[in-house]
Amino acid sequence: MKDKLTRHEFRKKRTRARISEAAHGLPRLSVHRSLRYYYAQVIDDTKGVTLAEASSQEDGIKGERVTCKSLKDAQAVGKRIAEKAIKAGVTRVVFDRGGRVYHGSVKALADAAREAGLKF
Repeated sequence: MKDKLTRHEFRKKRTRARISEAAHGLPRLSVHRSLRYYYAQVIDDTKGVTLAEASSQEDGIKGERVTCKSLKDAQAVGKRIAEKAIKAGVTRVVFDRGGRVYHGSVKALADAAREAGLKF
């Protein structure tokens, strides 16, 4: 049996392959969840450029934190990435959950980005 990291890398690779087939030139909203923080990027894969980025380490989010890693942080990152993406001229994206299950904090981040105006 393969170890946990190898299985995660396989899921991430499989997810990214399916996204690239369905994207049709749309930017990708990539979500990374570490043990302490949340990160989100809007990436244009055709040019290889990051259009917008947000994390739970930013001053506007970090100052409001009660605990280190909560759903409120994920929602704040989702709202912030949507604002930055819209400011950069991106309204439609493809969601890349990065091999994680679409549940809990990943879902909270995605829902907050949808409410703030991103379409995916």
